[in-house]
Amino acid sequence: QVQLVESGGGFVQAGDSLRLACTASGRIFSDDDMAMAWFRQVPGKEREFVAGVSKSGSVSRVEDFLRDRVTITRDGNKNAVYLQMYSLKFEESAVYYCAARQGVSVVMNSILYDYWGQGTQVTVSS
Repeated sequence: QVQLVESGGGFVQAGDSLRLACTASGRIFSDDDMAMAWFRQVPGKEREFVAGVSKSGSVSRVEDFLRDRVTITRDGNKNAVYLQMYSLKFEESAVYYCAARQGVSVVMNSILYDYWGQGTQVTVSS
């Protein structure tokens, strides 16, 4: 099994930056190729891909409309992945989830991810 724990959410003002962290644990995570990603979800809407990264960190992918304001990085030694967001907008208030999937590829479809964290709330005030 794999356990994912997110942290770093909270209240910020529009235009602020925020860094989310996700720490993973579990034998499968350490031994296998596990791609990781961040999604976000607001009530009544589908979970939306934000960014993803391969195990080595050499391959990353960010949703097109976020590319100039979001970076994703991975620390293999700490089994952690970080989401740095800049110039946050009010409409980006959501619960942000960390996800992992067995495999090398970074994919955008949430149903292809095997493990999920509990989520961390990000609230952006206008």
